[in-house]
Amino acid sequence: MRRLATTVIVLALAVGAFYAGRHFTSTTTTTSTTSTTVAPTTTTTSGNLATDCSPRDFSGAFVQGQGAAGTIFASVTLTKTTSGTCTMKGWPLLTLQDKLGAVLASRAIDVPTNKDGFSFPTAAADAMPATLRLAQGSITDFSLAYSDVPTGATACPNAGTLSVQFAPNGAAVTVTPSYPLQICNNGQYWVSPFY
Repeated sequence: MRRLATTVIVLALAVGAFYAGRHFTSTTTTTSTTSTTVAPTTTTTSGNLATDCSPRDFSGAFVQGQGAAGTIFASVTLTKTTSGTCTMKGWPLLTLQDKLGAVLASRAIDVPTNKDGFSFPTAAADAMPATLRLAQGSITDFSLAYSDVPTGATACPNAGTLSVQFAPNGAAVTVTPSYPLQICNNGQYWVSPFY
């Protein structure tokens, strides 16, 4: 009887260990996935400029033009002030700022590549970009135009300075008009290539 009791106890322990092992053992399956996030690209036509010139080598002057039917025409003249030569071809990138230096929302429309048929009174401003080779003392211009007529109750911001860049996030030539530019139509303006 004692032997039977020992056998039963051994069997009970074996069965208990078997079930205990199965009860507390769990299988975990993990699946690893890798995802790649690609940043969206932004394309802008304005500022499409091929250059080895640096804005640091130029001084700028704003030349106020005339207006017709609510459209104001103006130009900017950049003069190369350093020695050596450089080349440029294309449209400038402009950043408009108010008198406190805050950046104003704006939208450039490149001429002559725009679809609305806009043209400048200066023939050179309406031509496709040409490669310009600039030495010390050389000048290059570009034209711009904007509406100064408010639409509805929308206020038109006043631009006190223009920063002219040759590349996104690059150095700039700062140009200050004689008086602030009141650019309406949500900051839309037309800009020519350098000529």
